[in-house]
Amino acid sequence: MTRVDTLVNGPAARGRTVLISGASIAGPALAYWLNRYGFVVTVVEKAGTVRDGGYPIDVRGTALDVVRRMGILPRLRDARIDLRRLTFLDEDGSEVASVDPHSVTGGVAGSDLEVRRGALAGALHEAVRDDVEFLFDDSVDTLDQHRHGVDVTFRGGGSRTFDLVVGADGLHSRTRRLQFGPEELFHRYLGYCFAGFTLRNTFGLARETVMWNAPGRAAVLYAVGDGDGDVHGFLNFARPEPPFDAFRDPEAQRDLVAEVFRGAGWEVPGMLAALRDADDLFFDVVSQIRMPRWSSGRVALVGDAAYAPSFLTGQGSSLALVGAYMLAGSLAAERDHDAGFAAYERDTRAFVTLNQDQVGQGEAALFPTTARGLERRNTMLRGLGSMPPPAEGRPAHEALVLPEFRLRG
Repeated sequence: MTRVDTLVNGPAARGRTVLISGASIAGPALAYWLNRYGFVVTVVEKAGTVRDGGYPIDVRGTALDVVRRMGILPRLRDARIDLRRLTFLDEDGSEVASVDPHSVTGGVAGSDLEVRRGALAGALHEAVRDDVEFLFDDSVDTLDQHRHGVDVTFRGGGSRTFDLVVGADGLHSRTRRLQFGPEELFHRYLGYCFAGFTLRNTFGLARETVMWNAPGRAAVLYAVGDGDGDVHGFLNFARPEPPFDAFRDPEAQRDLVAEVFRGAGWEVPGMLAALRDADDLFFDVVSQIRMPRWSSGRVALVGDAAYAPSFLTGQGSSLALVGAYMLAGSLAAERDHDAGFAAYERDTRAFVTLNQDQVGQGEAALFPTTARGLERRNTMLRGLGSMPPPAEGRPAHEALVLPEFRLRG
């Protein structure tokens, strides 16, 4: 088969223009591959710059092949987080088990990567920043499709026409809402909410995670460094319905979390105090996006905008990387955008669905909602404590072998 790195300026590209909304993971990855195939790419991002830092994310299985082909794998290996221990605590603060993290996450020690989200975003941006146009501190306001393209107006006041538009703008995608309808049509709530923030590492934690659990509640301290600096704090709790009234009100979010965790022991009171002062609070529901189609006319979606799997799977960033590769290659290899979008869905959907379906088969069991469920989980963890990590990762992570796209002549 033709090597991917020789496939440029093919007949499906011919200098066609593509607007990508979102510059986190899926967006710059897609921009990289589209540029390689000869498309003229613009990326618009509502933030003022590429976001640094951030919580840890995983790059696993097939996604490792994507970053390897992009040439950024060595940089990511240098930035990897070497998490050495995962400790579970019961409601009274006593230790349940301390295990190798891979025995719980399904990852492959020495192969899979865990890095800060900002490290991956930065590497992707650096790989493509000199070859495509980035519009920071702006976003899409309206989309108007017609026979010859998509008219786009921007919130910053400009307007332009593109041949294609791709939404890579996350779980709460505006592109999806504009073109496909309200989020509620595709949103699958998984019964949990979470608050993430950083706080000072006054706990003596080094390259480890400690998780406290009570039925329906979990508090996590995640130290990526060697004992100094900050730690990532997460407060996760079960809730029958999403708290819609708190989504746009940070104070309401803080009040809700404080109420849910009132009376909790261990380090939770200090975490709640830090939450009040945190300037990087990230609050959301644990959910998935399930859509019957990922494209409509000249507009398509990729990554969380199309198929967010939730953090319970650990596959959000990996699906974004793989989806970007598959979408770009499909557009380059097919005769027109209709055929390209169809090929993207045909060849990627089974992999996406398999990974979305991992909810409930592993990580979701880490957050039991009942005392009985918590005891079952603890019994399982005590058994893991004396077992070596699995020899290979969950098959879903690597169920897709990346094709070498052949361009039509």
